[in-house]
Amino acid sequence: VQLQASGGGLVQAGDSLRLSCSVTGAAFFRSSAVGWYRQTPGKQRELVAEITANSTETYADSVQGRFTIFRDNDKSTVYVQMNRMKPEDTAVYSCTVRFAGLHWSGQGTQVTVSS
Repeated sequence: VQLQASGGGLVQAGDSLRLSCSVTGAAFFRSSAVGWYRQTPGKQRELVAEITANSTETYADSVQGRFTIFRDNDKSTVYVQMNRMKPEDTAVYSCTVRFAGLHWSGQGTQVTVSS
């Protein structure tokens, strides 16, 4: 199983960005939960948003109402739409797939929000 996060970049406060997490080698993708995480230096990795196999969404309080996670099972991809971004959203964002008690993570993509 391999995960590829993409879509990061440099944006200004108030802008929007969409990240993609493409999963390959996972025939179980439709039955998996996928989460987007972020991490900044010196801080613990934080769950930003997660979507289950039946598309139930969960968000961190800090992004509730600004971020939306959704999935395209035909493309084995999970997206997170990030709106009204803030400087504190600056981090390396990565994704993790969970299935049957196992999990797989990929490399992250840098998101920088300037004030």
